[in-house]
Amino acid sequence: MHLRAPLAAVGLSAVSVLLAGCFAAGAGQTAGSSGDHRIKLAMMQPPRSGLTPFSDDAFKLSRWSTAETLVTLDGNGDARPGLATEWRRTSDTAWEFTVRPGVSFHDGSVLTAAVAVNTLTRSAKAVPKPRILDGVALTAAVQGDKLVVTTGTPDPLLPQRLSSPQLSILAESAYAADGKVTPVGTGSGPFRLVQVNGTTSATLDRYDGYWGDKAKAAGIDVSFVPDGTARAAAIRSGEAHIAEAVPVSQAALLDAQTISEVPMPRTNTLYLNTKSGPFADAAMRAAVRETINRGQIVSTVYENRADVAKGLLGPALPWTVQARKEVTGRIAAGRANGATITLATFTDRAELPEVASLVQQQLQDAGFKVNQVVREYAHIEQDMLAGKFDAFILSRATVLDSGDPVAYLKSDFTCGGSFNIARLCDENVEQAVRKAEGAEAGDQRRAAILEAEAAVLRTDAAIPMLHERVIQGDATSVADSVKDPRERALITSATHLK
Repeated sequence: MHLRAPLAAVGLSAVSVLLAGCFAAGAGQTAGSSGDHRIKLAMMQPPRSGLTPFSDDAFKLSRWSTAETLVTLDGNGDARPGLATEWRRTSDTAWEFTVRPGVSFHDGSVLTAAVAVNTLTRSAKAVPKPRILDGVALTAAVQGDKLVVTTGTPDPLLPQRLSSPQLSILAESAYAADGKVTPVGTGSGPFRLVQVNGTTSATLDRYDGYWGDKAKAAGIDVSFVPDGTARAAAIRSGEAHIAEAVPVSQAALLDAQTISEVPMPRTNTLYLNTKSGPFADAAMRAAVRETINRGQIVSTVYENRADVAKGLLGPALPWTVQARKEVTGRIAAGRANGATITLATFTDRAELPEVASLVQQQLQDAGFKVNQVVREYAHIEQDMLAGKFDAFILSRATVLDSGDPVAYLKSDFTCGGSFNIARLCDENVEQAVRKAEGAEAGDQRRAAILEAEAAVLRTDAAIPMLHERVIQGDATSVADSVKDPRERALITSATHLK
């Protein structure tokens, strides 16, 4: 069985016309030395929240290298200096940070500890809060020339928490009296955001006052292209130098030299509504667990460019694969008996509607009656979070914020979690996530995380199906773009055209 039709020539032609309007010039139209070149980038999702850093739009700012955080993460998820050069823990709940000297923002103002306090204070008071601050009582203050960050309870991962793009430090001019935040001209990275055209495009120029290595490229021209076929076509036609999230269906149509594939901490999960409808019954959720054929989804929809899920966390975190134990104490599966359910997903990730069709077929074969709802993410998120569907298929990053899965487990599966699609509130899960949250970094924390994962899986509130791999398109003229499993970095000061 195969759910995909080949790309028609007429479709590619139409896509090329569309993209010609998105970009000011073709990818080959660059002039002068390499420093004159502008990088043309086709991104998957347009801004959903006006590029406020308190939302997921912050990851765009990070991928454009226009906004920066106090702390960065290395490949192992360990904290490294960013806008803070060093830090130390001064008590169970307090940390002292030294702010990097000589940093100027794009509006000409200077980074100080007080500026960092301003951002962190506004972040803590934002409604809704940045996901990384779910359940965290955080306060910031200036002591001498130091930034002191205090939490209500001990937080062993506070430095990693401050690495989240949602806590990017912006100039004070970014914050309006009415609560709105604009990153235009207020970041500190090697590229200055100069213009945003709604959900269509954005423009960034090299910032010559950058405190670190100056950008090799003159700027970035961003086009938001939700259609995956169009993003891949932009690489084939030369309309884009870099295209993020190339759909699996298009990977085989691109020159092998223009695609890269990296296991990523992103899990394609079927969330089940535990509060209302048929899946309030744990035995019915268990029936879904036993029904889903993960291997079939991976081999057909993903053409084996994904990994079958054995847990919520996948091979991008190798320690989870090595240390995970089989989940015990699971409830026996019930029978569907013709129960009617609504299964939903979104179109922004091209594979998800195909996954939904295959899951629908599998559930129907098991005796469920399935109605399907598919929309763009911006038009379905509110209903998803309000619990209006019985089942929802989501491609979910599991270590997006701090490089640590606890934030994801807390956000998605605890009673007060801000992204609790399954509407789960289970005391065993609460205790396990609290234990993981308080554990010190290292083997102790990793073991607690796997215990929390098992507690979630035992409820069958979420059925992990597969772990995705990021497929990125890069023209052969591009050098030093970042292939980041966490989807935080993409274009840096080193990225340029050959």
